[in-house]
Amino acid sequence: MAETKTLSEQADALEFQRMQELGELMIYRSTINKLADGEWSDKTEFAMGPLKPSLMGEDPRLPKMPEKPTLIDFFKLRFGPSKQHLLQSAALARRNGLPEKMVLACLLHDVSVIAFFRPDHGYWGAQMLEPYVDEEVSWAIRMHQALRFFPDESVGYEYPEVYAKRFGEDYQVEPYIQRDYEIARNHKWYMSARQICLNDLYAFDPDTKVEIEDFEDVIGRHFRQPADGLGNDDSPAAHMWRTLRRPANAL
Repeated sequence: MAETKTLSEQADALEFQRMQELGELMIYRSTINKLADGEWSDKTEFAMGPLKPSLMGEDPRLPKMPEKPTLIDFFKLRFGPSKQHLLQSAALARRNGLPEKMVLACLLHDVSVIAFFRPDHGYWGAQMLEPYVDEEVSWAIRMHQALRFFPDESVGYEYPEVYAKRFGEDYQVEPYIQRDYEIARNHKWYMSARQICLNDLYAFDPDTKVEIEDFEDVIGRHFRQPADGLGNDDSPAAHMWRTLRRPANAL
């Protein structure tokens, strides 16, 4: 007769079935990753699971990072193919004659979407970048999240059609988005955040390939690259870059 497992044991078995093993190392999925897949329960007892060696440090499944990684290294080795959105937006900003500082803002405006978290990407992106860029750049990246939902006829910005298709014709923004739009609308850097919206691309050209090296000079002049490498410095955002470098660390 087959052994019957308790509900707690079944939950544990499912949990560890979903963990990926690399050799003798246990690879864990972060809780936020599970929540994004709709996985949540408070019906089971806490269990540590099998005491096996867990992955800490460099992940051999991912491209090897230099000991002192630069922003360009992260673009090449941690950002996925959707980084073309950032690169094409920056190229458009450059063609439109924006100052280099705003070209950098367009290059990095969706860094959180591309590399970290999609929700509240303007806020996350600004926090990742604040220690390394001009205050105007990080502010514009934060506030573009709110401004993109509001048209501005004076500069030719319309509500994106793709938003109506994705979110519905009657979509209403959250109160904090409305609040931050009103704050940004009366701020001295309003147009900087609006320029990100104007040079954002909601449809991409798959036949156009822009390389990060095209902006090496802009990055060199306007991004404060830590001498010890992104993630190795002691800035308030260093831990975010460490997480991106080693996303499967057990702790």
